[in-house]
Amino acid sequence: MKNLFDVSGKTAVVTGGSSGIGAMMAKGLLSNGAKAYITARKLERLEAMAEELSQYGECVAIQADMSKVEGIEAFVEEVSKHEDSIDILINNAGANWAAPLEQFPEKGWDKVMDINIKSVFFTTQKFIPLLKAAGTSESPARVINIASINGIRNSGMPTYAYSASKSGVIHLTEHLATDLASSNINVNAIAPGLFPSDMTKQIVENDGMADAAIKQIPRGRMGQPEDIAGTAIYLSSRASAWLTGKTIALDGGMISTA
Repeated sequence: MKNLFDVSGKTAVVTGGSSGIGAMMAKGLLSNGAKAYITARKLERLEAMAEELSQYGECVAIQADMSKVEGIEAFVEEVSKHEDSIDILINNAGANWAAPLEQFPEKGWDKVMDINIKSVFFTTQKFIPLLKAAGTSESPARVINIASINGIRNSGMPTYAYSASKSGVIHLTEHLATDLASSNINVNAIAPGLFPSDMTKQIVENDGMADAAIKQIPRGRMGQPEDIAGTAIYLSSRASAWLTGKTIALDGGMISTA
């Protein structure tokens, strides 16, 4: 029972790992003895984050465009040059687009859907051989999909593609979990609430908006790096070996008050 949350020696892949909660989860895994591959589209930012995270453990940066299947395939091929198996895949890369209903553009819809839901499916699909190679009955490989509480309830914001895509992530998580359980691969999701990130900076950096948002959170604060990292570690460790197909709302109780 002493090592229930041990992730030392495991190899993780974190998409969208150059900033925000992706970097927070990568840091948590690295700090607890895992090796991490992080990917993002912008190389300079990605390499800077990999250098920063390398003080906590072995962190490898691989540039990739996860919105396209060919980009996903190239990324998996590059990881496969270094690893015969992958213990943890965190599908975190995401995008958002806000526009009034009458003006919401097709390019915004497609951009969000390509990275938020299409990439989750095809990244998982392409990594199946490496995940199978790592998983056993007692210690399954893990896929962790990053959804959002806005995939569970109406955010009240004109982010139609984002909400729809994150709802899709939650359902896809259940579907993949059912199909991959026999391959010793657990699939779960985290639905974060308000965390500081590029996607939420308009709220976080505006005192009035931040205060209003925090008033809706029973715990009285926004999420911290330890919150998302701790949940990712739980979903990656022996402690969650019998948990699959579930979405954990990590929001300080926000949606419970709706």
